[in-house]
Amino acid sequence: MRSSTRTSRLSASSALSTFALITVAALGLTACGAGSGPDDTAPAGAASDKIPTKDVVSSVAKDPASAKLLPASVRKSGSLTIAVSVGGNPPNSTYLPDGKTVVGQDVDFANAVAKVLGIKLDQQVASFEAILPALDSGKYDLGTGNFGVTDERRRTIDFVTYINDGQGFAVREDSDLKKVTDLTQLCGLNVATGAGTTFETTLEENRGLCRKAGRKPYDVKTYAEPSAIWSSLQQGRSDVVMSTINGLRYGVAHQEGLRFLNEFHRLDVGFAFKKGTALAPAFRSAVNRLIADGTYRRILAKWGTSDSAISTSRISPPEIKD
Repeated sequence: MRSSTRTSRLSASSALSTFALITVAALGLTACGAGSGPDDTAPAGAASDKIPTKDVVSSVAKDPASAKLLPASVRKSGSLTIAVSVGGNPPNSTYLPDGKTVVGQDVDFANAVAKVLGIKLDQQVASFEAILPALDSGKYDLGTGNFGVTDERRRTIDFVTYINDGQGFAVREDSDLKKVTDLTQLCGLNVATGAGTTFETTLEENRGLCRKAGRKPYDVKTYAEPSAIWSSLQQGRSDVVMSTINGLRYGVAHQEGLRFLNEFHRLDVGFAFKKGTALAPAFRSAVNRLIADGTYRRILAKWGTSDSAISTSRISPPEIKD
């Protein structure tokens, strides 16, 4: 599974350097509000290395019917605290060059919903694995970070769905893997993924499959940052990456020597709330309003994720089983 030639290792090193330069170039962009050229709406997975900056949110109007569904205390205060996980690369979230402005698909959806509800969001950056536990303590009113809706999470968290993403795989071009339809195909390999994610859970829960098949178990390597995940793959410390479908498609489109392998399992993705929240009906109504008025489609087009569209928002639907 790993390259055995000096040429291949040099290629991987060059590809990693290229990705680092791409990241620097992307973060060197200036937030410019509404754009008028084609680059502003280039799909996130396209050849362009620019982070989309077109403003597709500021024109969204308040919907009184949706706003009325908010608890009276929220309508009075006019604000909520949202925890945002910044993954470091589009389409989900990243920083602009000022080092503090967070942009991405999740951020656009959160801001658009806030406009529909006529409230302001106090945005606080938090690590992915810390957000869900902090919701129960009341530290945040809601969280966003491409959180997949699973039956396990639904026991303690309420969700309001806004896209459909899920699990997928990526490898180096020299990999023998063609398509992963069964996790036993990973036996004996090093699998890189994000800490505290559904990917880590899926991999850990199924490690016994390899032993049952009489094969060496795969080794799960977890990382807090996407850049570290990609580095482990490029440098041969990992053989395959398991992550979000949209994130993987974007990542391989901007790095040499890698390829997207396949989708493995689709999941609904939603805003996360403390279990039993009174905020869910208003947020569901707001997302459906965005779908109806076309803003929803424009946000997806901006980030190149139109394949993740849903027809209607739901509150804590059952985990997709396929």
